[in-house]
Amino acid sequence: MTFDIKEFLVGRGASVAGVAAIERFAAAPVGFHPHDVMAGCRAVVVFGIALPRALLRSERRITYLKAMLEALAELDRLSLLAAVEIERHGGEAMPLPSDSPEEYWDETTKTAKGILSMKHAGELAGLGHIGKNTLLNNPRYGNRLMLGAVLTNLELPSDPLSEGFVCPPDCRICLDSCPQKALDSITLNQSRCRELIYGTDGHGQRVCNCNRCRTLCPQALRRPPAREWADT
Repeated sequence: MTFDIKEFLVGRGASVAGVAAIERFAAAPVGFHPHDVMAGCRAVVVFGIALPRALLRSERRITYLKAMLEALAELDRLSLLAAVEIERHGGEAMPLPSDSPEEYWDETTKTAKGILSMKHAGELAGLGHIGKNTLLNNPRYGNRLMLGAVLTNLELPSDPLSEGFVCPPDCRICLDSCPQKALDSITLNQSRCRELIYGTDGHGQRVCNCNRCRTLCPQALRRPPAREWADT
């Protein structure tokens, strides 16, 4: 069943997919555990769409923002399709929003939190490690993955955790390059980040003013060897 669900997602456009059994969420904060969202949840299926490499090479951030928003919308569509597919196999499933809307908002710190932390769920599902820039780093796609997830009551085995792909201890590129000094290698100060990252231009269009934590990371443009591409 696990293979079928992951194959279903990848066959419909996901770049990666993995599973984390409920036991791996033992350290989840109160209110953000899968059981807080879906009673009887036994596993979380996490999947991602990788942003194209060329977007991270360009200073035209409007193209980056447009692609990111399209990827988030596609992840939401895939989560709904996956939930329907799981029900077709006799289980129950709950699709989660990949980004907004969020239920949690702290006005004082300008901090928003998703129903479930996608990057932590992705790490628990073996899709990579969270880097100092607080983004999930994947062995094949670097930090370019946008993530979605589905909760299910099916008892699915966890995928192996990702190994050997972590930030070098002496690397400080994202920390030193952040104009807002919003990173401390563990967390992101959302209040500082929000002061700069998004805004509007003279036409009132939403724009992305900064994505250095993603684009300057040495892992940003990672790609698999040619032989791996031939096998996919």
